[in-house]
Amino acid sequence: MDSKANKNSGEAGKTAIQVVERMMNLLDCLADHEESSSLKLLSQQTGLHPSTAHRILNDMVACRLVERGDGGTYKLGLRLLELGNLVKERLSVREAAQLPMRVLHKLTGETVNLSVRQGDEIVYVDRAYSERSGMQVVRAIGGRAPLHLTSVGKLFLAADDPNQVRAYATRTGLAGHTRNSITQIAKLESELSSVRHIGHSRDNEELELGVCCLAAGILDDSGKLVAGLSLSSPTDRMQADWLKALQDTALQISKGLGYKAPLAIPKK
Repeated sequence: MDSKANKNSGEAGKTAIQVVERMMNLLDCLADHEESSSLKLLSQQTGLHPSTAHRILNDMVACRLVERGDGGTYKLGLRLLELGNLVKERLSVREAAQLPMRVLHKLTGETVNLSVRQGDEIVYVDRAYSERSGMQVVRAIGGRAPLHLTSVGKLFLAADDPNQVRAYATRTGLAGHTRNSITQIAKLESELSSVRHIGHSRDNEELELGVCCLAAGILDDSGKLVAGLSLSSPTDRMQADWLKALQDTALQISKGLGYKAPLAIPKK
């Protein structure tokens, strides 16, 4: 008796998994087509019998995952948009970054910072810290620093238009912290132009003497700059080949937020 019950339970579970797989295949197929799709097309592309595809599609219509169009066609439903917006609202840059940051820290042995912009400053929201950093100033979580003196801050300024950059310079006076600090608007504009061109930024002992910092941007699903990932180390320990690892890590975090990198165009 128990054996029969277990067998029936196992078969029911297998059937349920199969239905979910078929449902996902149909959703993926619908997502591949901008226009509404016919039952015949969906059946052909998923390998499902028309009656099976029709039954599953009807169930998804009832749940608003799929909408029925003219002539018996189907398209993705608004319920998916509602669920997608919920997922987007609950995505956390900090959560998406924690594991990749630890991996980058393990690779380099140096401090990895996650920062966001608040007004005219960046705020450090997370870090993977190196006990051997040798840096006099430890940027604690919640700490702040001026945009123009930090690698991440330069990323955000580079995303601003020229009028916004000049307004920032007027508000802050471009106060410096070290002899390397950028305190002139012309030099800042030149620096930001370079950042836009090369796609990353650098703090060359501008916030703290003896400390260099590289930064790469973190983008959300719309391509908007929402945070910066930076790698800090004593100047004599900074290695050029860490830049690619930093950029790859920032891209990984961005993808975790829904960002889709543009396809590379092959060179002719």
